[in-house]
Amino acid sequence: MKLQRKNRRVLALGALAVSGALALTACGSDDTGTNASDTSSASANTSSVKCDDAKGQLLADGSSAQKNAIDAWVKQFTAACKTVQINYKGSGSGAGVTAFTQGQVAFAGSDSALKPEEVTASKSVCTGGQGIDLPMVGGPIAIAYKLDGVEDLVLDAPTIAKIFDGKIAKWNDAAIKKLNPSAKLPDLKIQAFHRSDESGTTDNFTKYLIATTPDNWKYSGGKAWQAKGGQSAAGSSGVAAGVKQTNGAIGYMELSYAKDGLSTVAVDTGASAPVKASSDGATKAIADAKVVGTGSDLALKMNYLTKAEGAYPLTLVTYEIACDKGNKADTLAATKAFLTYISSEEGQGILSGIDYAPIPADIIAKVRTTVASLS
Repeated sequence: MKLQRKNRRVLALGALAVSGALALTACGSDDTGTNASDTSSASANTSSVKCDDAKGQLLADGSSAQKNAIDAWVKQFTAACKTVQINYKGSGSGAGVTAFTQGQVAFAGSDSALKPEEVTASKSVCTGGQGIDLPMVGGPIAIAYKLDGVEDLVLDAPTIAKIFDGKIAKWNDAAIKKLNPSAKLPDLKIQAFHRSDESGTTDNFTKYLIATTPDNWKYSGGKAWQAKGGQSAAGSSGVAAGVKQTNGAIGYMELSYAKDGLSTVAVDTGASAPVKASSDGATKAIADAKVVGTGSDLALKMNYLTKAEGAYPLTLVTYEIACDKGNKADTLAATKAFLTYISSEEGQGILSGIDYAPIPADIIAKVRTTVASLS
């Protein structure tokens, strides 16, 4: 009888482990590249999840670039805190900030720090306080392409700018040939894809071009795409799908979307070797950033001109935006519990395995202190 009970218990635990693995894999594995072994490890790492008095439903919206990370975090958090439901839409940074300043969500995700006018707008929903930027997810912006017969493509900032501005129209253009002397570049039209929605990924991509090659990118930048021509698609997933379906296409997207048949560009930064998008390269770039926010705001300024070995400068930082004071009473406990978990060592530890970059230790330590003070 004892042996039968033991066998039943082992079978039940095995079924639970498989169920957890399948659930996390279903939560965007095509985008994140999460595999069963990653999931099993993540499923075991729930010791830092502290539910406290968290309960109810959290509505959130914003950056699609961080959605795969949010999905993985939500899976772990809600497995431990069964009294909380979290619904993160991932409609884009612009939509997320708007939803936050209109009081529709408990927190928002944005790949760009709040603008002064957005901080002002947030004061109407943060009673006695304001919205603040909490850097939580690092993400290399991959320049992904589909070009039959060409796997290792190198581009520099001027060439990237000219491609996305329609100034370089063919893959066998002399500028691309010079950077790739051994590649068999076809006489094929370049189809450049950009975001159709307001996006922090667009904002960061164009900030890089403005900083590194202003003579070739004469636009003011921002979340809305400004250059003429090209193909547009909604969300990082839409851009990835468009590029994947078109030979000769190229587009910018968060690295976790550059999967399944897509190749990524190695960027010539002036370092000893071109740098491909990677979690490690993004963390090295973020470590070179400066905190420019004031008070409890932790907005960062990236150094897009870095030539540090292995640093991938085309990197965004996604912020979680919350009220420093005046959070709604019915969602405060759940918001703090979730933000505490994702900024924890274990929460940040999930990121590298799904093609995101952990926030450097000195910065994330400040985030944890700020999250603890939310009221």
